[in-house]
Amino acid sequence: MRRMIEERLIDWKRAERRKPLLLRGARQVGKTYSLLQFARDQFDSVVTVDLERNREWHRVFKGNLEAKSLVSELEVLTNRKIVPGGTLLFLDEIQSCPRAITALRYFYEEIPGLHVVAAGSLLEFAFAETAFPVGRIQSLDLYPMSFPEYLWAVGKEKAADVVTGRPGPVSDAIHAMLLEELRTYCFVGGMPEAVRTYAESGSIQEAFAIHAELVDAYRQDFSKYAPRADPYCMGTTLSGIAQNVGQQLKYSNLADGHSHTTIKRAFDLLCKARVVTRIPSASPSGLPLGAKASSKRFKAILVDVGLWQHLCGIRADIEYGKRDLLDIYRGAMAEQFVGQEMLTCHDSNLFYWSREARGSAAETDYLAVVKGGIYGVEVKSGPAGRLRSLHGLLERYPNCRGGLVFSSRPYGELPGKKLTFLPLYFAAAATRSGSV
Repeated sequence: MRRMIEERLIDWKRAERRKPLLLRGARQVGKTYSLLQFARDQFDSVVTVDLERNREWHRVFKGNLEAKSLVSELEVLTNRKIVPGGTLLFLDEIQSCPRAITALRYFYEEIPGLHVVAAGSLLEFAFAETAFPVGRIQSLDLYPMSFPEYLWAVGKEKAADVVTGRPGPVSDAIHAMLLEELRTYCFVGGMPEAVRTYAESGSIQEAFAIHAELVDAYRQDFSKYAPRADPYCMGTTLSGIAQNVGQQLKYSNLADGHSHTTIKRAFDLLCKARVVTRIPSASPSGLPLGAKASSKRFKAILVDVGLWQHLCGIRADIEYGKRDLLDIYRGAMAEQFVGQEMLTCHDSNLFYWSREARGSAAETDYLAVVKGGIYGVEVKSGPAGRLRSLHGLLERYPNCRGGLVFSSRPYGELPGKKLTFLPLYFAAAATRSGSV
């Protein structure tokens, strides 16, 4: 399956000041597949060292981390030649061997001509056990398959060209077709196994079965976090977050029967595992947005819209028949979708705005930074006159360049009010740098 990260991997390969690359992301988002596909397309050979399946190989990294010695031992263990410039050395599931993370710096310092990549999940927990080689490695984040990647997977290449191009008006027929594809995507989700299953079978029900398996696998992972958190509280907190997408969160509302401290610890660990993304409130008065992010006011989204609908217990037989995504689960499905599409463009940093005045309910769903300018983002079905929070943001912060309103309606502009109305399927295209 084609993934957008391929372009960034090729840029990494060709860079003069290349460092070992660490591909990060939640479990089952396609890290191993993407790197092996990249290796087949771009290198003479690939040597894969799976550190989870071959735990006896951890001994290679216990002693001297001199890079040439490591390469020599790995050649013997894999029975493969490792040639700088021609071979991609791939350390898979690197989180299971923290010393291998430390070793990455020595590949960079001692064999700079060797292309080294590593992939792993739950990496923040491994970092607690080893010295992270700051300044010696590069990192990329991989997310579930975006809507354009889903379209590629189901053979809709021309439709993908539209949603990855510059946002603008499209014909009524194309608009209707893209909304229908998007509705299907939001139920199938972007987890590669679910997308592949749907692409091969055409059955959304079979994709639902994959969601159940993946959520069970995530819950089984929770036992690995002990004694950091209560696994039962983590499971309850995960469901609570799903049910409150689009809402400003309070820990006490996420898991009944647990203390504030226990729930906060569970929430933080879910974020570290990349299953959940924390979205702080921030002031749009200037860049970077994170400089004025709140530590107390925040929302959250899940890693994938398909897993989200499973955790919410949505009745697909009822909800799938609704034509407008904004009618599903109080509009939360559409907000979850827009948020995860924006994440692919904002390097894991996503913010929203909420007015801090006592009693004020004014807030925008997200903030986007495009071409160095700040935009308020709303996921709404109403007309311009009902966008009170967005109008308030633009009046209060005249430095903001405008507002982006995502809905099921066609593309349109109100230049006098600095508003652009965009179909939901343009969520990624409209919020990446250089789009607006």
